[in-house]
Amino acid sequence: MPRESTAERGAGLVSEWRELLDRHAAVSCALEKALQEGHQIGLSEFETLDRLADADCEHCRMTELARDIHLSQSALSRAVARLEAEGLVERSMCADDRRAIFVGLTERGRQVHHEALPTHRAVLDSTWDRRGEDDTG
Repeated sequence: MPRESTAERGAGLVSEWRELLDRHAAVSCALEKALQEGHQIGLSEFETLDRLADADCEHCRMTELARDIHLSQSALSRAVARLEAEGLVERSMCADDRRAIFVGLTERGRQVHHEALPTHRAVLDSTWDRRGEDDTG
């Protein structure tokens, strides 16, 4: 049985990579659209609320949140600032370490998350396995 050449393996990896990127883009765009239309919240903001809700604690360190969420530190800071401006999260400083910033859900943030969660999960369910389909169907 002949072994796969390096070039063939590379071409296969590039194909898989592009398929992953296409899938990510399709799911992300569908989520962004549904969350904006249904709840006036972006995907980054929802993901931040979702991670905070999953953490199930009063406050989470921004550095820990940044590790859990796939956003740059500056993108996460902007998302948290937008959520804070809408009254969905609160930021606070750590009493022991002035460099540490905590973020926590407000009651309004919990409510928005609760209302948007079914939309998020339904879109994930309907788009996750779609391959090669367009959005007209």
